[in-house]
Amino acid sequence: MVHHKPLIGITGRRRKGDKLRDSLKVMNHLFFDAYWVDDAQGIIAAGGIPVFLPLSLDPAEIIPHLNGILMSGGADIDPQQYGAEPEPELQAIEPIRDEFELSLLEEIYQREIPVAGICRGLQILNVHAGGSLYQHVPPHAVRDKAPSTRVHDITTEKGSILEKLYGKRLEVNSLHHQSIKTLGKQFSASATSNDGIVEGIEHSQLPIIAVQWHPEMLDTSDSDPIFKWLVSKAKDRMI
Repeated sequence: MVHHKPLIGITGRRRKGDKLRDSLKVMNHLFFDAYWVDDAQGIIAAGGIPVFLPLSLDPAEIIPHLNGILMSGGADIDPQQYGAEPEPELQAIEPIRDEFELSLLEEIYQREIPVAGICRGLQILNVHAGGSLYQHVPPHAVRDKAPSTRVHDITTEKGSILEKLYGKRLEVNSLHHQSIKTLGKQFSASATSNDGIVEGIEHSQLPIIAVQWHPEMLDTSDSDPIFKWLVSKAKDRMI
């Protein structure tokens, strides 16, 4: 009997050639979709098959073929998506990615596909559900150390999925300069930092969880519970 592995779609970002380090000048006008290899490694280690999702793809065409989705990290979300004006601290936005991921989430909700979100992934999940963001939280943008450096503790909510995965307390890395301001519909905060910043969320009805830190960049990435959870939930859909 053949035991098929679940297919896990991974979102990425679009970059112009002149923004890519060491790219040839003749490629400056071209566009490239880029993905975090560490995300893929986490999925592979957990027993899944990663599938990178081009931003030009029609979500309605690919979603029926996938068993789970990993919403990855990346650029800031356009504040217009949550009814706010850009603030001076807003960094680079990618409207094409915003539109793709919001459309992707529409298809995900209809089919109740398992989702795990990381950093921006948490934020886009929240915005899609009607929530909003703080556009700048400087203490959490720790970018003068190696990405694998654990810099602060988070506390999980009792009885939450994240508590079951990580325990009551966990030390994490922190690269984000934005965070959740108001929670989206049917989402609850399942982890917070000592200063009250939301570090994890989960959906009350659907198999969706997300974290604000970057588990794929930690030294435990190959065994991180969030990848195992996603692949396990994806396998359940295959039965």
